[in-house]
Amino acid sequence: MGFDDGSARLELMHKPEMDQLDKPLNRTGYAHLTFALGSYARVDELAAQLAADGYETLSGPRTTGDGYYEACVLGFEGNQIEITI
Repeated sequence: MGFDDGSARLELMHKPEMDQLDKPLNRTGYAHLTFALGSYARVDELAAQLAADGYETLSGPRTTGDGYYEACVLGFEGNQIEITI
C-alpha cells in the first residue's frame, strides 16, 4: 500500500511458539516481498552487499522479461526478497 506523502510502515513481529515449516519458493500465500530503491545503482549496491553478507542470490540483478530491473535474494526466514528500482 502506498501513501500520498511517500511514507510507508512495515511491522515485523516474532512469535517464538510457532512451528518453523519448510518454505519452498513456489507455495501458496504471498510470493515475495518487494522493496523499490529508486535507481539501478542502488539495486546493484544492495544486491552485492546482501551477497557479501551471505544471503543466497536467487536472480539478478537483471532486467526481467516484463521490463523490471531487479535482484532477488532468499531472506533469513526463507522468504524471497525482491529489490527493484
